[in-house]
Amino acid sequence: MKNPRLVIAAPMSGSGKTTVVAGLIAAFVARGLRVAPFKVGPDYIDPTYHALAAGRAAHNLDAWMLPHERVRMLFAHGAADCDLALIEGVMGLFDGYSGRDDAGSTAQMARLLDAPVLLVLDASAMSRSAAAIVKGLRDFDPRVRVAGVLLNRVGSEGHAQMVTDAIESEVGIPVVGYLPRDDSLNLPERHLGLIPTLEPGRWRAWLDAVGQKIAATVNLDRVLELARGVYELRIPNPTGTLRSDELPSPNARAPHPTIAVARDAAFNFVYAYNLDLLRAAGAEIVFFSPLRDHTLPHGTQALYLCGGFPEIYAAELAANSEMRASIQRAFHSGLPIYAECGGLMYLTEEILDQQNRAHAMVGLLPGRSVMTGQLTLGYRTVRAVADNWLWRAGELVRGHEFHYSTWENSRQDLTPAYELGPNEFQREARFEGTQIGNVFASYVHLHLLAHPDLATRFVAAASKTRSD
Repeated sequence: MKNPRLVIAAPMSGSGKTTVVAGLIAAFVARGLRVAPFKVGPDYIDPTYHALAAGRAAHNLDAWMLPHERVRMLFAHGAADCDLALIEGVMGLFDGYSGRDDAGSTAQMARLLDAPVLLVLDASAMSRSAAAIVKGLRDFDPRVRVAGVLLNRVGSEGHAQMVTDAIESEVGIPVVGYLPRDDSLNLPERHLGLIPTLEPGRWRAWLDAVGQKIAATVNLDRVLELARGVYELRIPNPTGTLRSDELPSPNARAPHPTIAVARDAAFNFVYAYNLDLLRAAGAEIVFFSPLRDHTLPHGTQALYLCGGFPEIYAAELAANSEMRASIQRAFHSGLPIYAECGGLMYLTEEILDQQNRAHAMVGLLPGRSVMTGQLTLGYRTVRAVADNWLWRAGELVRGHEFHYSTWENSRQDLTPAYELGPNEFQREARFEGTQIGNVFASYVHLHLLAHPDLATRFVAAASKTRSD
């Protein structure tokens, strides 16, 4: 596989990687190219900008949650039919899980995919010093091919030329262009990062604007040339198809159950590949909105309540009593319900929002979700506590937590979903989530490619239920 590919990295967070990547995708799509977008790490929000710009799903590449060969296979699948793959990095180029090595970093992903790196450098407060930064990043690990630089937030064309001269004369790495300092390109943020594009906003207008600005001041031909200067990436399953010995293999004659997946402004944190795996296992995926729809889709045989921002839309979710009643009926009918993070919050009795206001929720889980000022964040090793429709007791998988809420006043006699840790990110083990009847709920986000059997079991459990 020799797909043109380029990792977009930076010396530090806040350099403007997401803006640059989204703008590059928009500019190349405007040229008629098919662009495959990717994001390093467990981020759900940045990929929504990539997907909107590319007109196709953006995939997460996570070298901690997934075995390395599966990361490469996922990349192959996502890039198979495209002219160019753009991979947005995470944090700074060499920032990973610890200060001792770069495991989990953008640099590790660049090596894993044998991809050149385009550095996004915030040049707003520097000129010649930029060359020293680029030289240090280039020389820090010779296995990482820093192939070019794109300047961000420059003050003028003269400023851009000064920084370009310094980098190209002192380091010998090409500067492919720049983005001017422009407050209109700044994206709005809140407590979990940027605002996803599934929420109301002028996202398309913003993408068009940044794509046009990049097309005007960045040498797109040079960027494409850097991306094409790659070696063949040798991976299993080179055609990019989902089928392999490790992935679900549905019986062609088996029923194809309908799994309803929450998707709207309140619920949109789900890895695109999770849905791909469920489809590969035989499911028909249909989307519904807990905000707008009054009943579950006709024929629903299982529910997937993903994460998101239910706390922001708690009043609207509470007002939609018809949908809450529909989910309650689904539970009492025996439909499997899988809930992650925001989905768990929605299933509790109420959400106490950031203004300390209570909003009634579905009520399948006792207690309430309470917003706090403390972020729970990190990778988790999870062990299933008991046999259920999704898990076998004792099975292990890696996942991720990222939330500002806690689940309070749950009953002590509930069966936990998982035992978490210990691992390098968590010193002590603890129980988390719950399984109540056919509900399996947890704050932990899973990438199903880490344990593809889960997709098969999810679909099998759905097949055993009768639709309405």
